[in-house]
Formats: sequence, structure tokens, C-alpha cells
Amino acid sequence: MIVRVLGVGQFRLGDEDMAAVNAADDRVEVAFGAGDEPAMQEALADLAATIRRLGDPLPVDEFTGSDVVVPGPDTTLDEAAALLTDEGAIPG
Repeated sequence: MIVRVLGVGQFRLGDEDMAAVNAADDRVEVAFGAGDEPAMQEALADLAATIRRLGDPLPVDEFTGSDVVVPGPDTTLDEAAALLTDEGAIPG
């Protein structure tokens, strides 16, 4: 799976990475659902850090479509509403 983190870059994640990524994404979903912007931003920062830690960064000159776009850590609740689904940022 190719994931773009807005403002950070693109990363290739393997199936073995998805449990940790989904756990971090669940925290985003809970904070967003509660309307808690600071908690959502903290959860987004953690999600981005998890993706960076586990994923392989794609070279900036490699143009590959992203399977998922994850909001950056400074995303507001209003901005997140346009980017998140009822499953958070990462489907599944």
C-alpha cells in the first residue's frame, strides 16, 4: 500500500505493517469523532510517525499514485472532515 502523509511524503507499507498503522489510525478516528482537535492532531502526529517508522519512503522523483492520503498533524477538524472516512484515514 502506498500512503501519502500530507506535508511529509509517500511511503510504501507492507501487510505486516498494517496492524500498527490501523491502531494509530483508530486513535485519530476516536479523537475526530469526539471533536477533540488537539487530541486529533496528536493522534495524526503519531499516525504519521508510525507510517514513517514502518514504511519505506518513496523517492521524491518517483511519481506513484497513493492508495491513501493521511492528513498532516496540523490538520484542523474542519479540514479533517473532508479527508477522513467513517473508518479514519486508513480503510480497513
